[in-house]
Amino acid sequence: MNQLVSILIPFKNTGRFLGECIASIQDQTYSQWEVLAVDDHSSDNSRIVLASFAEKDPRIQLLSNKGKGIITALRTAYEASSGSFITRMDSDDIMKPGKIGSMVSSLQTYGPGGIALGKVRYFSSRGISNGYRRYEVWLNNLTHNGANFEERYKECVIPSPCWMLHREDLNKCGAFNDDRYPEDYDLAFRMYACGLCCLPSEDVLHLWRDYDTRTSRTSEHYAQNYFLDLKIYYFLKLDWDADRPLVIWGAGNKGKTIAKLLTKHKVAFYWVCDNPNKIGKEIYGQILSSYTEIEKMKDPQSIITVANAKAQRQIRSFLGKNSQKDMNDFFFFC
Repeated sequence: MNQLVSILIPFKNTGRFLGECIASIQDQTYSQWEVLAVDDHSSDNSRIVLASFAEKDPRIQLLSNKGKGIITALRTAYEASSGSFITRMDSDDIMKPGKIGSMVSSLQTYGPGGIALGKVRYFSSRGISNGYRRYEVWLNNLTHNGANFEERYKECVIPSPCWMLHREDLNKCGAFNDDRYPEDYDLAFRMYACGLCCLPSEDVLHLWRDYDTRTSRTSEHYAQNYFLDLKIYYFLKLDWDADRPLVIWGAGNKGKTIAKLLTKHKVAFYWVCDNPNKIGKEIYGQILSSYTEIEKMKDPQSIITVANAKAQRQIRSFLGKNSQKDMNDFFFFC
C-alpha cells in the first residue's frame, strides 16, 4: 500500500543547488510524496528556482517562513503537510533514487515506533576533510546496526536529512515545537526519550553536500558550545542519577566547558584526569584529582571528555575493570 510521504525542505540562498535537489526527489522510485518547501527569506534566486518546479509539479508546494530561521521554517512546512510519513531534506543535498521507497518499506515492515534511517555520503567539489569523513564512517557504522542511540552524547546520531517517521511518532516527540539548537540533535534526543527504535540500514541513501557557506559551518547555532549545552541538558534530564557521585574525566576545553555548565545547573561533581601536570591543580575552584580516585567512589557516573581514540580505549578498559558499564555508568561526550 502506497502512503503519502511529506518531505519538509527549509531553504535559504541555496539557488545554485536547489534544482539538483528537487530533481533527485522527482527521480525517486517511490512517487507518492509531497514537498513542502519553505523559503526562509532568501536573497538569491532560490525562490524563483523552486517556483519553476512547483508550477510544473503539483506535488511541490512553495511556502514562506512564518518566522525566521530553520526551526520556524520546519514548523511552517509541517503545519502544511498531510502525509502519513514525515521526512526532512536539506535543500543543497541529493537523494539516491531508492531513498524514499527504502525508508517507507522499513516503516511499513516495523510499524509505529521505528525510525527509518539510511547511510550518508559526503561530497564536495574540493574534497572532504578528515573530520567529516570520520563522522560519516562513525555515523554509518551506527546506522548499519541500528545502534545510533548507543553513542548519543558523542555527536548527533540521527542524520538530519536522512530519517523518516510515522506522523504520530513525530507528534509524540514534540515535532518541531522546541526552540533548542542544534535542532536536529535536539530532535534526536527527543526520539530517544520517546523510546523510538532505530531501524538498521545497509544502503547509502543520501548524498550530503559540504561547502564553505553551508549553515552548519556558518551559523552560531551549530558552534561547539551549543552542542555541549544540549548534551548536558539532556544528560541531566535522561541519564543522570542525582544520588550517585558525578565525575568529569578530562581537563581540556570540553571538560572545562562542561564544568561551567554543571556549575551553572548547580550540580556538584568531582573532576579527574590522567595528566600528572594537572593533577592537584585548581580550576574554577575545583581541585583536579587522579582518575584512580574513581575506584574509591561508591557507584559513580562519569562524563568522559577525552577525545583521543587510544586514551578512550584505555579509559573504557579501566572503567570496565571496575565493573562500570557504558551508557549507564560512563558516557563519552566526544
